[in-house]
Amino acid sequence: MNTAPALDIDQARTRLDQLTVIDVRTPGEYASGHLPGALNIPLDQLRRALPELTETARRGEILVVCASGARSESACALLADRGITSATLVGGTNAWAAQGQDLARPTPGPAGATRGVWAMERQVRFTAGSLVLLGIVLGLLHPAWLLLSAGIAAGLVFSALTNTCGMAVVLGKLPHNRPKAADLSATLDRLRQG
Repeated sequence: MNTAPALDIDQARTRLDQLTVIDVRTPGEYASGHLPGALNIPLDQLRRALPELTETARRGEILVVCASGARSESACALLADRGITSATLVGGTNAWAAQGQDLARPTPGPAGATRGVWAMERQVRFTAGSLVLLGIVLGLLHPAWLLLSAGIAAGLVFSALTNTCGMAVVLGKLPHNRPKAADLSATLDRLRQG
């Protein structure tokens, strides 16, 4: 289990200008609203950013954020394995927004390229609920379809016990969650500039 320090909302808010904030959510989630000044390095691309993050950590503190804290804990553990000290935000961007803090959003391009995307947690709840309901309805036609609902229920229990979410990983790869690929090169350039 990760032992990275955690900052609460007030601590992060008062020190935001002193922290390098790394948002490890998908580009779609990031576009839906992020901490002011946060840089988007999706969790699945974090390894590519390790050299720049090592340098960044030498210059100051890194705060890793995600929607609720689970992915940022995983990111902090990966960074710690590489000798990089970082902190997480208690409750993630969900808690930040719930306390009335501002979320930055990219300005839409000419065709409104950054349309609103549901938060990943909401997408998972919708998908899981829909699949369970579908399994029950189809189970009226043939009992074997009830296995779909049972499989989703088992997946949700496993997700809760392991603090991981396979469904979120799959949903994160869908086109609507990647309205624009994370420009990792631009983000790494910003990190290099300090």
